[in-house]
Amino acid sequence: MNKISTERLTSIIPNKGKPLFTKSCGKQHTIQRAISCIGVALHTGSKVYLTLHPAEQNTGIIFRRTDLTGSNNIRASWDNVVDTRLSTKIANEQGDTVGTIEHLMAALSGCGVDNAYIELDGPEVPVMDGSAQPFVSLIEEAGLCEQEAAGKIIEILKPVRVEIDDKLAELTPSNDFCVSCDIDFCDTLIVNQSMTVIVNSETFKRELAPARTFGFMHEVERLKEAGLGLGGSLDNAVIVDGDRVLNKEGLRYKNEFAHHKVLDAIGDLYTAGGKILGAYKGIKSGHSITNQLLKTLFSDKTAWRYGTPESQIMKNMVNTPIEVNNCCSV
Repeated sequence: MNKISTERLTSIIPNKGKPLFTKSCGKQHTIQRAISCIGVALHTGSKVYLTLHPAEQNTGIIFRRTDLTGSNNIRASWDNVVDTRLSTKIANEQGDTVGTIEHLMAALSGCGVDNAYIELDGPEVPVMDGSAQPFVSLIEEAGLCEQEAAGKIIEILKPVRVEIDDKLAELTPSNDFCVSCDIDFCDTLIVNQSMTVIVNSETFKRELAPARTFGFMHEVERLKEAGLGLGGSLDNAVIVDGDRVLNKEGLRYKNEFAHHKVLDAIGDLYTAGGKILGAYKGIKSGHSITNQLLKTLFSDKTAWRYGTPESQIMKNMVNTPIEVNNCCSV
């Protein structure tokens, strides 16, 4: 058990890595080959077998339930989100659902995967170790494949904000994809933590992917009574009990909780259907308010536009190539 300080923790990660918007990422990408994993679902507690498959350009991210018959494609889109209690759940018109997609979506975003089919034999993505790192490792092992179509970039043209009680989520124009989160759980050791990061492949893998989901010991029984967190354990979540972290290995970052909030936001924002060129600010934010922010954004056609790396704003950005295979078939 580890006791850590309740002092304000702030991380500001500079843009020292490869930019998210590069000449290479002007094209869409999928993975080179199918790759699988198996793990426990955080909320249902069931074992899930998941496979990432390559997909044609302009497919997007589509989940498929192999335990269901008939057409059960479920597109990972902001307007398909049906539940945001402690995770993000999506559904199709037939009512088929997939839950806890945010860590995998964050990994796909951070690794630059535009198109993929994701097959799983249950209603929830496995939680793995509670972070996005296992999914990043899968994607890296499968490899990236460049496609012919131009990548989708959603450029924020003016500020868009959602406020609910003391919670806030906001998108503003920026020449980068910048994510900032402030959290404050007043009755625990997680007091006044914040993190700001300009997201690119290197900062994502170094500062965000390993950050684990977290929960509180005093909430465990209540969650289980509600049918949530049935698969949660010290193997896949950071558990806080008062001013202590119960995990023997402690924290991966001094303010791992804020790191994970940024990770969640990136995953939820990737349901926009493209790479966001703008700055996200969240104060006590979560899955629900981030989804409300995307609904507000797309309801105002003057607040955003589709851009390409050939647009003027992208011409002003640094071009740094990333390693991809540009000759693959799906």
